[in-house]
This record gives sequence, structure tokens and C-alpha cells, in this order.
Amino acid sequence: MAGHSKWANIKHKKERADQKKGKVFSKITKEIINAVKQGGPDPEANAKLRAVILKAKAANLPNENIERNIKKASTEDLANYYDITYELYGHGGVGIIVEAMTDNKNRTASDMRIATNKCGGNIATQGAVSYNFEKKGIIQIAKQNLQEDDLFLAATEAGAEDFEGEEEEFIITTASDDLFNVKQSLEEKGYTCSEASLEMIPKTTVKCSEEDKKNNLTLIEWLEGLDDVDEVFHNMEL
Repeated sequence: MAGHSKWANIKHKKERADQKKGKVFSKITKEIINAVKQGGPDPEANAKLRAVILKAKAANLPNENIERNIKKASTEDLANYYDITYELYGHGGVGIIVEAMTDNKNRTASDMRIATNKCGGNIATQGAVSYNFEKKGIIQIAKQNLQEDDLFLAATEAGAEDFEGEEEEFIITTASDDLFNVKQSLEEKGYTCSEASLEMIPKTTVKCSEEDKKNNLTLIEWLEGLDDVDEVFHNMEL
């Protein structure tokens, strides 16, 4: 496996871990509600709900939360949520992808326009930015006293595509469809995954000036703060 992690190079260092986890849990909760409303509360008879439950477990969403939201969606008249992806050009030729889930598309569109008006950048046409990204599974495991060679072998046997050792953690990359299976395999071998998520990884990254970097981080932080926005990805080198 390659010893180079684009994910680690472009990861937004200023993001707040707790806030990100809250965003992920919020997104999965919306997906559970949608799946139940469309196909019912039984995962055996609802393939979409079954897939969301696997995703929730990969993200370490507690089982009681999953069950509570399934029950809630079955008994309450909740709003429908829609997945929306926006593609933006940031400063200095940087590409930005914004994933949102909303019950009001007009509100989200307005929020995107306000963000670019305030922080710069432009909303691009669909496909103009995303062609340079691939969806991958990312698993993080704290280094602690782990033996790198043993974890590398376990990850390879589980089907991982890439493995990288950072300062405090190991980063394991998988195909998007293999995220849960690789995570489960590693946990069965005694490893604790601190985080597992689907990420949009850039095929190439962009170097830009310090001024453009500063302006892009301001835009990214604004976007991350929007209620409907779940994830923000970019291809800027940090």
C-alpha cells in the first residue's frame, strides 16, 4: 500500500472533533428517518434502512440512538430530508465539495449564496469539481502502544486499500463499500477504531498562497457552521 495519505495532507486541521462527530450523527439520524418513512421500520424488509444502520455502526453511533430514531420515525409525522451536494471554486483554484441534508432546499441554496458573498468563491456546475474526488472509507486508530506491522497486516487482510502512520494515529483507507467490513474485522482482532467515516478524497491537491489559504479556511469554516451542512471537503494542501 502507498505510504502517502492525501486525506491527511488536506484535512482541515482547525476542525473541532466533537462538532464533526455531532454533524455525522445528525446526518445519519436524518438518513434513518428517511429510510423508515420510505420503507418501514424493519431492517430485514427495508434494504435502505439496513444500509444506514451499518453506516451508523461504522460511525460508532450508539445502538440505543439507532433504535430510538427508528421508533421516532415510525410514530411521528417528521419532515422529509433531501441530500444535496454543492460544488464550489474557492480561492486560488481550490475545489470545495459541500454535502448537505435538508428539509428546505431554498433555505440551503440561500445559505450557499450568502457564504460565497461573505467569504468569496463561486458556486460551480455539478461535476466541475467532483470529478477530481473519490469517495473512500477512512478509519482512524490511535497509535498508543500498537505495533505498526501487526496493524498493517490486519488491515491488509481485511481488505484495506491504503495505510498511513501519522503523529498520533494510523489512517486506514478503504473502498467506500468496504468501510464497515474492514472496521468490523479490525475490531474483532482487538483494535479500537476512534473514528470511521466516508470522505471525499482528492485525486490531486492544490498549492496556493498564504492569503488564498487563509481566505479558503474562512470560507470552509463558514460552510461547516451551517445547520444543513454535514461535510465539507477540499483539495487544498495545508
